[in-house]
Amino acid sequence: MLMYDAVLFDVDGTLLHSRPGICDTFAYAFRAMGIDPDKIDLSRYLGPPLRQSFAEHFRSEADVEKAVTLYRTRYAQRGMHMCTPFPGVVEMLNTLQAAGILMATATSKPTAVVTPILQEQNLGSYFFRIGGASLDKSIDTKTAVIHSVLQDPRLQGKRVLMVGDRRDDMEGASSCGIDAAGVLYGYGSREELAAWNPVTLALDCAALTDFILRT
Repeated sequence: MLMYDAVLFDVDGTLLHSRPGICDTFAYAFRAMGIDPDKIDLSRYLGPPLRQSFAEHFRSEADVEKAVTLYRTRYAQRGMHMCTPFPGVVEMLNTLQAAGILMATATSKPTAVVTPILQEQNLGSYFFRIGGASLDKSIDTKTAVIHSVLQDPRLQGKRVLMVGDRRDDMEGASSCGIDAAGVLYGYGSREELAAWNPVTLALDCAALTDFILRT
């Protein structure tokens, strides 16, 4: 018997190498808001929710929402097309699907945003549910996203693993009472992930696949 019945995948830094589009879009939004992006380490914002990231720079809720709107508009026009699957992702998803593993996403991107991206990359069909944040604040943290996906009737009574590359993924899984696996090919460091005691730290998709399919 396999250890897990279902796997929830983060998207940015776990399934897709999306750094170019995300950093390009953050740079655009910061410039539009009067901040020089060259003075900011934009890689810090690969993963965390948008509002959380912009709140580090803007005190008023109105400015945060303005920055979010600027980001999302630009990302839909340009940034979403600047990504590719990490090496081995397609092979991993094919193997897990063939083994009968239920798969869903749990991403900080809004569902309405990530769905066309996964479809464009020919990955959408692997997932029984594309789980993500809401456009408003109702589901706006990784913990809230994971909790929302776990309410799906198809996951009731299942042994679920969360896979991600950043602290938010590990913390969200812990808060929701499920195991987490970290991937080291993404945007988080080993130290960042190890602090949350994940069940494994995978160097690549092949190693992650082997771990998920162990008996």
